[in-house]
Amino acid sequence: MEWKNEWKKLMLIIVVFLITYYLPVGMKRFDNAILEAFHLAKWYAREHVLLCLVPAFFIAGAIGVFVSQSAVMKYLGPKANKALAYGVASVSGTILAVCSCTVLPLFSGIYRMGAGLGPATSFLYSGPAINILAIVMTARILGPELGIARAVGAIIFAVIIGLLMHLIFKDDEDEKKRNGMFVATEEEGRPLYQTALYFVSMVAILVFANFGKPQDATGLWANIYNMKWMLTSISAILMSIILVIWFKIKLVKMVITSIPVVASWYFYPENPLVVFTVGSIGLSILLFTNDGEGREWFDSSWEFAKQILPLLLFGVLVAGALLGRVGH
Repeated sequence: MEWKNEWKKLMLIIVVFLITYYLPVGMKRFDNAILEAFHLAKWYAREHVLLCLVPAFFIAGAIGVFVSQSAVMKYLGPKANKALAYGVASVSGTILAVCSCTVLPLFSGIYRMGAGLGPATSFLYSGPAINILAIVMTARILGPELGIARAVGAIIFAVIIGLLMHLIFKDDEDEKKRNGMFVATEEEGRPLYQTALYFVSMVAILVFANFGKPQDATGLWANIYNMKWMLTSISAILMSIILVIWFKIKLVKMVITSIPVVASWYFYPENPLVVFTVGSIGLSILLFTNDGEGREWFDSSWEFAKQILPLLLFGVLVAGALLGRVGH
């Protein structure tokens, strides 16, 4: 038995050696692929990590701490009504306005809370496709027929893919059921409206911070774009007030945390990304040094970051090496 393990290790060493030995370094196509991988990773880090993934990790961590597990089990759990579970999962992404990478922490959050793999996968698939901004943009640019087709098609395929994942991994889910892994615990939660407003403020930060510039210089979308950082700031202030009043974060700590944010806005008004980064760091420190729910929120968010960030970075590098950047 020991020699079998040693042979496996030896074969792995030989394979790695041969791959390294025959690396086509110097070939134009290979060298360009490596360069494109790092170009894409750099673009991804600048465009998506700070504004998309960081808020998504906080939202996913909040789902794991503040969302009632019994509610997740009721609507999305393996024992929930299938029509209800897949219906809720396939349309819930409409209000989130998230991209394909941002939805990953949210998927992980609801799955960890007890959602069945099928409904959770339906949510994962439909979230980026059915968000309201994507549908409106598709309808505006390509026509209302394609906008409707995108929304309907996303829902249908989300349900189909979720059902397929449920059937493929049915034995694993049955095993979890037998082991009691899908049993909801009794919780004394805060009023629903408090939790709802809290999540609305975080989703608003995510949406407004990533609001893209429209083609038209006038109109509703252009006005929202011109006010995006003001709306992001208002959403952040709303979240801060909620944390102090309902989540028992000390007002003194919140004020101290806000000082660097205000200072960065004063010194770098032309670079909102700096202000956003300082605010994210401040929130992390605030939660890390807090007792109770605040620290639980930070720990949960950090767990998702550790799990997902390395996988995303590896995926971006592979995509860059195989496909390159858009236009390259």
